[in-house]
Amino acid sequence: MTRRLSCGLAALALAWPTVTQADPLGEPHLPLIPRTGAEAARIARVTAPTTDFTAPEPFESRPAGAATVRARRTPDAFSQVSGNIPFERELMFKVGNGLFKKVWVSAPASTQASDGLGPLYNARSCQRCHLKDGRGHPPEGPEDSAVSMFLRISVPAGPQDAMTEIEEFLAAKDGPGAPRTRPDPVYGGQIQDFAIPGHAAEARFSVSYEEFEVPLSGGETVSLRRPTYTAADPGYGPLHPDAMLSPRVAPQMIGLGLLEAIPEADILAWEEPDDADGDGISGRAQIVWSVEYGQPMLGRFGLKAGAPTVKEQSASAFAGDIGISNPLFPAGWGECSAAQTDCRAAPDGNSARDDGFEISGESLDLVTFYSRNLAVPARRDLDDPDVLRGKQVFYDAQCTACHRPKFVTHRLDGQPEQSFQLIWPYTDMLLHDMGPGLADNRPEGRANGREWRTAPLWGIGMTETVSGHSYYLHDGRARSLMEAILWHGGEAEAAKQRVVEMPKADRDALIRFLESL
Repeated sequence: MTRRLSCGLAALALAWPTVTQADPLGEPHLPLIPRTGAEAARIARVTAPTTDFTAPEPFESRPAGAATVRARRTPDAFSQVSGNIPFERELMFKVGNGLFKKVWVSAPASTQASDGLGPLYNARSCQRCHLKDGRGHPPEGPEDSAVSMFLRISVPAGPQDAMTEIEEFLAAKDGPGAPRTRPDPVYGGQIQDFAIPGHAAEARFSVSYEEFEVPLSGGETVSLRRPTYTAADPGYGPLHPDAMLSPRVAPQMIGLGLLEAIPEADILAWEEPDDADGDGISGRAQIVWSVEYGQPMLGRFGLKAGAPTVKEQSASAFAGDIGISNPLFPAGWGECSAAQTDCRAAPDGNSARDDGFEISGESLDLVTFYSRNLAVPARRDLDDPDVLRGKQVFYDAQCTACHRPKFVTHRLDGQPEQSFQLIWPYTDMLLHDMGPGLADNRPEGRANGREWRTAPLWGIGMTETVSGHSYYLHDGRARSLMEAILWHGGEAEAAKQRVVEMPKADRDALIRFLESL
């Protein structure tokens, strides 16, 4: 990593990497067309950090490049198709949308195309969690459903547990000693809080909060809420005594295909696990085992980057969240563990299908296509003086050390919507230590119990428009963008302190900038 000093209206110190030769993992999911040397040089110039905060940058109004769509002031703002999709491919998006919204029923049923739900599940459709393709939220009281949020669960691996392929790979790469985990022997990898008739749900999701005040400069204070999560009323006996629980809110769906098309090398170039330049930022890539390709791949999706591709993330959600078998996760019982014998013995929808899956490979591909092509809305008010000032504050506070503004996607053969686009997602796609306040204390692959993938910020200012709430972070504890900032710790502690100590006018401008994304 090198540091380049750049000056705007105020002195700006910004970490900016030189591209190094990182160990490639491979991108078998992408139909790549190699870049030329001239293209690489042009990309380096285009994605370099700005030093001018007096006006918007060229193309900044289109955060998804040609795939950007007009920003709608309605709840459908995140449900639009890529702006550059060829007409003949729109039907694939619409059919995928129908499958994304499909409500599944238990087997056997007369509607054989829609049966196979559960037996244990968190939602009956993808849309129930990702309402309007936006963010989920924690329950707002005892009468509210937790359908767009669930608890992951795991236990420490024991000495009798043989190493998995990905554990062997990571041990060879990083050295031995990293925590290893396994699914809970009874409750599996996540708590399902619903079940079909005749079966018990695994638990009831419960959350309580403790409020505390954080003082800011100028006498301002902000109240934060510290959550405590419980898997109440367990349906299959007590949880393992060493069970580790991690709350997860369903994230927004926009721009996923573009994030998938960011060159692996451009992400790995920002890795700095040992913080060689001493700036306190030490991001590292998540590495996961691809079920589809049978090899280690860069983790990109999920709150700890636990999935390598949009397809694998979608297939995993069908199996774990809805209990729907598919070519990547073929078990008809979904996530029922071997200890849940009645659950595994229940009728499923596999036998009624020609290919033996409750959702076919073709249908899974259509849902994947839909998920890849949910468009990012255009920026709003980006030439407003307060927004421009807030952008400079964002850079001055060194938020860009993790929330990297720009990438250029791969050239792709036959995938025009994501091919060679200048995008502005504001993420480096890496894992970062976010401190004890946000820790779930549950390792996941290469991520330890304090690490999370940098969340993309595009579209964040439209959360309330789309989802009807303003809850942020991995578990929705933050009720405003300022609360989300104040929960940052670990590698982001210094940046947070700059926000705490800056004049109120600068904090207000910073929020205006985030609301414009």
